[in-house]
Amino acid sequence: MKLTHLTAALSFAASPLMAADEMSVLLDWFINPDHGPIILAQELGYFAEQDLEVAIIAPADPSDPPKLVAAGQADLAVSYQPQLHLQIHEGLPLQRVGTLVATPLNCLLTLADGPIRTPADLAGKKVGYSVGGVEEVVLGTILRHHGLSLEDVEMVNVNWSMSPSLMSGQVDAVIGAYRNFELNQMEIEGVGGNCFFVEEEGLPSYDELIYVANSETMDKDRIARFLAATEKATQYMVNNPEKSWEIFSGTSAELQDELNARAWVDTLPRFALRPTAMDEGRYATFEAFLHEAGLIPSQNPVSSIAIDVTAN
Repeated sequence: MKLTHLTAALSFAASPLMAADEMSVLLDWFINPDHGPIILAQELGYFAEQDLEVAIIAPADPSDPPKLVAAGQADLAVSYQPQLHLQIHEGLPLQRVGTLVATPLNCLLTLADGPIRTPADLAGKKVGYSVGGVEEVVLGTILRHHGLSLEDVEMVNVNWSMSPSLMSGQVDAVIGAYRNFELNQMEIEGVGGNCFFVEEEGLPSYDELIYVANSETMDKDRIARFLAATEKATQYMVNNPEKSWEIFSGTSAELQDELNARAWVDTLPRFALRPTAMDEGRYATFEAFLHEAGLIPSQNPVSSIAIDVTAN
């Protein structure tokens, strides 16, 4: 009988029940410095420390990740706060469960030596964009701030070719350009760019990149462990910026160029040091802003938009 008990114990110890919990995370774009804490948490073993096996997936279409999470096909998606507000009103069961980049990165980008000296000069001009819905909201607000409306410009989908479309003259400005990427890309190409920062052009400040989960099916414990790992990775990055860049860029030859190296330095101070921390006022203010602008039919309570998964 003793042998039987021992065999049963060993069998239990080797069973799949002891395996790490699996999670899938959809990025908002191909891997780049914006995703530093996620990649570092993977490379430094911080997910494993939290008993997690995390699949990090770059999307074929950047607009898909929140929709796939809402459909139950992934655990988390990296998304954008402005987009979250709109998608909840569209009926998607999503909530913000953590913050990745805690400041706006978005800007309205023009040529430094071009004719657009102020957003008011965009009347009758072409503006490039990549993400429908969100960018109309942002651009519309900037234009209203300068006495114009979306009807005064022609919007052109440039399919993520932000700075090239601007430098080639295809468009006169682009909205959705990230100040940590497109400005550096243009400078490397020898072309000066000028960013009109959205938080200085009529928009309330917001979290640029957030983690969203399915509000009906999320596993709060796993998400909390995921965020603990990325918080530890962020602290490592702040304490060891050069070493963390070596680790990050070492994951792919495509990351080992001047653009990504510059973007790494510019992005580092913008990562959320406490990714689970909730700024309720920030989400309430942005919801009210969207409602006052007539972009959403009603105002949802913050509790339905964003949560702290570590709260009791």
